[in-house]
Amino acid sequence: MLQTQPRGDVRTRYDSVRALTEQLAAPLSAEDQTVQSMPDVSPTKWHRGHTSWFFETFLLSPSLKGYEPFHPAYAYIFNSYYEAVGARHPRAERGLISRPGIAEVASYRRHVDGAMADLLDGDLDESVAALAELGCNHEQQHQELLLMDIKHVLYASPLLPSYADLAAPERGQSPPLGWIEHQGGEVEVGHAGAGFAFDNETPRHRVLLSPYALADRSVTCGDWLAFMDDGGYERPEFWLSDGWAEVGQQGWRAPLYWWPDEGGWRVFTLGGDRPVNPAEPVCHVSYYEADAFAHWQGSRLPTEAEWEAVAASQPVAGDLLDTTSLHPRPARPGLFGGVWEWTQSAYSPYPGFRAAPGAVGEYNGKFMVNQYVLRGGSCATPRGHVRATYRNFFSARSRWAFSGLRLAADRDGRVSTAGRLA
Repeated sequence: MLQTQPRGDVRTRYDSVRALTEQLAAPLSAEDQTVQSMPDVSPTKWHRGHTSWFFETFLLSPSLKGYEPFHPAYAYIFNSYYEAVGARHPRAERGLISRPGIAEVASYRRHVDGAMADLLDGDLDESVAALAELGCNHEQQHQELLLMDIKHVLYASPLLPSYADLAAPERGQSPPLGWIEHQGGEVEVGHAGAGFAFDNETPRHRVLLSPYALADRSVTCGDWLAFMDDGGYERPEFWLSDGWAEVGQQGWRAPLYWWPDEGGWRVFTLGGDRPVNPAEPVCHVSYYEADAFAHWQGSRLPTEAEWEAVAASQPVAGDLLDTTSLHPRPARPGLFGGVWEWTQSAYSPYPGFRAAPGAVGEYNGKFMVNQYVLRGGSCATPRGHVRATYRNFFSARSRWAFSGLRLAADRDGRVSTAGRLA
């Protein structure tokens, strides 16, 4: 089902993760934490409750003798998609629930934390330790979702309020686009078994790659402005059919959170609105937009195996979660952080994948359809959470994630006559 870290101080790990969730929610009012601005967004207080429900449902109720759930209705309110454990409140209606309020949710978290302390301080079975590590990684995913979702909520307000008083990233300059050559051949991808991994990262398997090149940095806002200036959103020859239909239906003319101003383009960030910085990785673009840009540029998106084959030899370091900025910094060489990078790979099971039995098996396997894989982590991804084998996934039209792109090309065609950035 999943790999776990060697037995260590599980309690310290748990406490640290839970504290970060509360730190991220702290700048938000009760009203902020209740709003749901679209069906894909969940209220902040729901994230805080759901992550507590996960520990209550999968660890405390089955493993802590005498544990009493905090409230019988919370199993319905805070269940996300685990059909095997019971009915759930409709996702699109989470913002209609005014109660429990944030004080009650805080009490729920304290109740769960106290019980988890009793569980983790006792004789800890290896299977319980593994589930605790899964729960911590699950909560880290929701920490990024919390930031994604509240950014969309705040952008929906005519006031364009900032989440917090955050430092604006330096303007800087991004380096010229370079390329990392890979000779191709047979490579192994997927998690090798040391340390934690989600089940969708396994089993490790062999993939045959043709020679290719991978860009050494993400596509920047300056690159994207050139695409827009060349009519990128008006020229159907660059777009997949479904993507072109989405452009027409949604009226896309720029990435999400961008709008034109007399002085140029501006962008909404968690620190408020700012001028678009050409040096930053472009962020909040869909798979459709990423694919269209790659066609315009004369390259393509990498497969997830191509991305991983290069990333496996690089340190997991870069522009990851920093609560003082929460926005991509100017692009630099490296494959981790800044923005999640779309690949051209559909999110599907690896050869030999088997979902775990029971409700925990619903965690990843049930979503392996109509999604695309993203790699690398973002400026909102908690440090220590991402790795070369990590597979994120969203639908092709999704834009509210911290998503961008990196180019790839067949090695013998890397410098194309159609290429505008090579």
